Amino acid sequence: MNASFIRTLAAVVFSVSCVPIASRAEQVGPWDLDALKTQVPDMHWERRDQPVHSLLYAGEKFKGKATEVFAFYASPATLGAVSSSGKFPGVVLIHGGGGTAFAEWVYLWAKRGYAAIAMDLSGSRPPDPAVDVNGVVKGNAQKPDTRTRLANGGPDHGHVEKFDSIGGDVSDDWPFHAVASVMRAHTLLRSFPDVDAEHTAVTGISWGGYTTCLVASLDNRFKAAVPVYGCGFLHEGESVQKPGIDKLGERRELWVREYDPGSHLGRCRVPIFFVNGTNDVHYVLDSYQKSYAVVPGEKQIRIQVKMPHGHPQGWAANEIGWFIDSKCRSGTPLPAPGKPLLLADQVQVECITSTALSTAQLHYTSDDGVRSKREWVSLPAKIEGRRIIAPRPPEAANTWFVSVTDERGAMVTTAPELNP
Repeated sequence: MNASFIRTLAAVVFSVSCVPIASRAEQVGPWDLDALKTQVPDMHWERRDQPVHSLLYAGEKFKGKATEVFAFYASPATLGAVSSSGKFPGVVLIHGGGGTAFAEWVYLWAKRGYAAIAMDLSGSRPPDPAVDVNGVVKGNAQKPDTRTRLANGGPDHGHVEKFDSIGGDVSDDWPFHAVASVMRAHTLLRSFPDVDAEHTAVTGISWGGYTTCLVASLDNRFKAAVPVYGCGFLHEGESVQKPGIDKLGERRELWVREYDPGSHLGRCRVPIFFVNGTNDVHYVLDSYQKSYAVVPGEKQIRIQVKMPHGHPQGWAANEIGWFIDSKCRSGTPLPAPGKPLLLADQVQVECITSTALSTAQLHYTSDDGVRSKREWVSLPAKIEGRRIIAPRPPEAANTWFVSVTDERGAMVTTAPELNP
């Protein structure tokens, strides 16, 4: 080996070792984050003659074949509300199980002042939306089963695709495609000339909330994330997904490591607002509390007693918009209650708020058995400036939290205190 070759080899080794960490490919699990964040997917418009436009964009390969993802898009400009020369904050909307891209959801956010995109994550597409005589977009939130299969669609979102496909080729894993399709949609949205790329958010419902947890942990370009119902730690407790995960046998650990949000939320630095109900059968309060607890960054939570489960019910809470507004449009923040202080005869909670607080309550359950069937008791609490003073929960209470509502009607809560 001559001296010239040794010098050349040393130079190569030195140059590689000195590449800045930030420039090296970032791979988490099966996802190439650098590619998903920087490569704008190919796309083409399907329709642009309605307030809500439709498009197809390139997805990940599925069993070796190229795929397309259907999406609806709308902004104040497509609604004719403002000039197309403006820039709008963006929001990515993720449907849940049995759902699809919802035109009326996109329309609602465009009316709010956002450029919104909602994609179908089942390799399908919904029918074109209708527009009533008042210009209001009517979609298919009540009939998501009217979707049709795309010729080049990715995997469906059934049990097999979500769980049983784990192991070997990742291209048939629905969670892999779901996260990648959302991140591709985000990159595409940020590339649109009427979008303020530095002020974008993501929210999803049920399985869309699950996907939101994953995306918020992997895509640090978002300024806000709101998972509704969906969470991690699906392999524990009373989760309805646990039996299916347990049946994976020796592949169970792999699924949990790769696709359970509980394995990724420790990376989350995107401000995140968890929204769920006390009795949700799909995403149980135990798993929800653990998901919230593991997030190291900025976080808030809203637990509603017996919140109904569904797509329109999931996007109905005004607090979702207010939270995203506070991060993307300099809107007024939600009240932020601190950790409850349990005293001899009361509970005290200090609250950071820029709005006046109007009402507060202590909520608790002393029931045992399946969480979805437990009854809850709600007691009024006092407000003294920014301090909430609530009755101490009885000794028999196994789960409790404090809620506070401000003058706008924005309700937030402390994290549930659990003793199952």
